[in-house]
Amino acid sequence: MTTPWSDALVWQRTVLHASVHRLQQLPAPEWPEIAIAGRSNVGKSSLINRLVGRRQLVRTSGVPGKTRGLNFYLVDTRLVLVDLPGYGFAKVSQGERAAWQQLITGYLSSRTNLAAVVLLLDLRHPLKPNDRDFAFWVRERQVLLLPVYTKADKLSAGERARHAAALDAALAVPREERCIVSAHSGLGIATLQSLLAALGERCYEEKPF
Repeated sequence: MTTPWSDALVWQRTVLHASVHRLQQLPAPEWPEIAIAGRSNVGKSSLINRLVGRRQLVRTSGVPGKTRGLNFYLVDTRLVLVDLPGYGFAKVSQGERAAWQQLITGYLSSRTNLAAVVLLLDLRHPLKPNDRDFAFWVRERQVLLLPVYTKADKLSAGERARHAAALDAALAVPREERCIVSAHSGLGIATLQSLLAALGERCYEEKPF
């Protein structure tokens, strides 16, 4: 039987579907969604651009914390990538930071079409306390968590293996349930695309919405 997922995703067919700053603005849950989360300087925008083969689809900045809402990117009219505001370094008021937290937790707690949360972690550094807290929070809500270790091009092959093993242990995640990537070199991007497509297809098949 033919389904919307019978053909491979064309990642280049990606458009900005919605930008949300309040929960009341969330779009209808029409497609499987995968949230992209991480610290403010972890490279979410660069990774999304690399995934979809579009250099300027998501604006990148040398200043951490430029994403101020939830940005929904529709891939090939089948899958939505949701770029969440980064945490950790954004120079904003406590009130604005609290509003972001409410927006993010409200979104992640309520979406029936949420296939997974991709947590981006800088492979060069040990796991930070707020990364650990976020991973625990997601798992506690029985949402699938996919750790993705970024900026792999900054390390040698041996360093990648050692740093990845340390993050695996800190997160208690098997190596086959995470991914190592570089938005700069393209390392691991095809593997990550396949993982995300499979998660979207499984969500489509298992969760009517």
